[in-house]
Amino acid sequence: MQKLVDFNEICREKNARQITEWAINKFGIERIVLASSFSAEDQVLTHMLVSENPKARIFTLDTGRHFQETYDVWQKTTDHFKISYEVAFPDSKEVAHLTYKHGLNLFYNDVESRKECCTVRKTRPLQKILSTVDAWIVGLRSEQSVTRTGLSPIEWDGANKIYRISPLCNWKESEVFAYAREKALPMSVLYEKGFRSIGCAPCTRPIGPEDDVRAGRWWWEDPEHKECGLHNRPNKGTIHGPS
Repeated sequence: MQKLVDFNEICREKNARQITEWAINKFGIERIVLASSFSAEDQVLTHMLVSENPKARIFTLDTGRHFQETYDVWQKTTDHFKISYEVAFPDSKEVAHLTYKHGLNLFYNDVESRKECCTVRKTRPLQKILSTVDAWIVGLRSEQSVTRTGLSPIEWDGANKIYRISPLCNWKESEVFAYAREKALPMSVLYEKGFRSIGCAPCTRPIGPEDDVRAGRWWWEDPEHKECGLHNRPNKGTIHGPS
């Protein structure tokens, strides 16, 4: 726990770019990875990471239920940065069993079914990637939802037993898009259609400017349930470290 406290103290006065640089130097280029869903936040972090080290590891989860626009920005980002993504796919047998047992659109049935779908399509593929590193960089921001309040730049991911780095934890949505415009980063055209948080196509819809950023994700559920299992924070608001 003390190490985690020390890490956050080191990063307390650093900006997002400096936190990213510190993380690469601390954990090593082969032992840290950026998770990208091609969101605005992830595009910003990709720019910061690749600018620091073009050989940095970046991965994405292909759930099989993405918008076509997500694949389009994926290709544009690959071309723009001249990089290749590590890609994690769900196990085909697990997906087949899931849809056989619950149907193709099981996520609309109840929270438990939706989380089971997320587990098969996201969490388990994620674990395969994270088993190869000591830390991962994510685009979490405190203002995104009630499940993400109290974020610290460095947290301990107890589920995966590694550190989770959130360089943008204190950024506002406006700052993210301002950075993206300044650097002319590839962006999903879904943002122009009213989407503010983009996930799988059946589970994401456009929202209004007055809504919470993640209101369009799993809109049929209570806000407290709106995580897919990738970023569960059972001790949110506190700093916990490896025992």
